Amino acid sequence: MNLIFELLFEQYADYQTIDIVLEIIAVIFGFLSVWFSKQNNVLVFPTGMISTVIFVYLLFKWELLGDMMINAYYFIMSVYGWYIWTRKIDETQVTPITRMTFNEKKISAFIFLATLLFVFLVYKTFDKWTSWVAYVDTITTAIFFVGMWLMARRKLENWVFWIIGDLISIPLYFYKGFTFTSFQYLGFTFIAIFGYLAWKKNLNSNPQTA
Repeated sequence: MNLIFELLFEQYADYQTIDIVLEIIAVIFGFLSVWFSKQNNVLVFPTGMISTVIFVYLLFKWELLGDMMINAYYFIMSVYGWYIWTRKIDETQVTPITRMTFNEKKISAFIFLATLLFVFLVYKTFDKWTSWVAYVDTITTAIFFVGMWLMARRKLENWVFWIIGDLISIPLYFYKGFTFTSFQYLGFTFIAIFGYLAWKKNLNSNPQTA
């Protein structure tokens, strides 16, 4: 048992207590955000913004630029998503859950490729393109950028991107030494699967043409 505990948490021995506490708080609000998203509840955004602000601070401090950019982007898209989710399309209805249109698929592809290029340039500029982790960071950043944009637009397919990105992030964050965050992504994966099923059920019950 002690061996397992040391394996999972030994990296925290060199961390400041305040940083460990902040990471745990960010993880809790991250779980709340994904849970509210599964419930199709607009509280996904304020809870997510709290989590991302904390992670931006921690990741900047730990010099994990790709992860920091993901969370900074989440914060910006949370503001956008909060507006989209609460915008009324008529006198009684707000923006509904829908599937991606062909145009949104093209935009998603552009976001993915543009993110790959942007993150690569940032890593090269700051001389962080030094290991295989940088390659994986670049890919997961692009996946999450697309997923967040689709979630902000209330598209069913956002969950597919979250599931793929979460599965990659579980071992990646453990390797980086952030066990609590790795556990967070494990939880995210299960919530995302149920989120997809819940949104699909909602969409089938309330079909939309757009």
